[in-house]
Amino acid sequence: MDAVLRDVYRGILDGDRESVIEGVKSALESKLSAESILKEGMMTAMAEVGRLFEKGEYFVPELLVAARAMQGGLDILKPLLVAEDVEPVGKVVIGTVKGDLHDIGKNLVGMMMQGAGFEVNDLGTDVEPAKFVEAVKSSGARLVAMSALLTTTMANMPATIEAFKQAGIRGEVKILVGGAPVTDQYARQIGADGYASDASQAARLALSLVA
Repeated sequence: MDAVLRDVYRGILDGDRESVIEGVKSALESKLSAESILKEGMMTAMAEVGRLFEKGEYFVPELLVAARAMQGGLDILKPLLVAEDVEPVGKVVIGTVKGDLHDIGKNLVGMMMQGAGFEVNDLGTDVEPAKFVEAVKSSGARLVAMSALLTTTMANMPATIEAFKQAGIRGEVKILVGGAPVTDQYARQIGADGYASDASQAARLALSLVA
């Protein structure tokens, strides 16, 4: 790995946003492409962050600061990636279901998916089933990630899946679910395509579904 890319990689692992921003600027000055900075420096670092989280060496605070550090570099790279015509690995629509205002888990999933190379359309919290459907139709996303933190709002997951069926596009999207009260068994019961217990797993599952 190029020395400047190592600085970007290290900055993300350390959650040092300023160091990532400086590293990205240095890498661009060294005439490295935005694509190589993203894939070799940032996506590699976020994959390692996910691995450390799953091993129990990193916890949610480390995951958050690493994702925020990555975001600092991504803000600089985004217009350059567009100019270089770099395609995302996939498009994903994410949101917390209707009636639920919790967003920390959902935000982490969005950050980890961005770190994995996805274009993320975050609909926020309290998202109506129809809004998920509308976002998929307008963006061409092939993945939907829904979260719920309350047992009372979980029922809006199957309601959203039903809205995709009614719209005639259920077969065109893979639907992932997660959140504290959600289980793998519940995901299967409601006809979701996958369940993830945390943000790192969600990003890995999303990659496997678009592979």
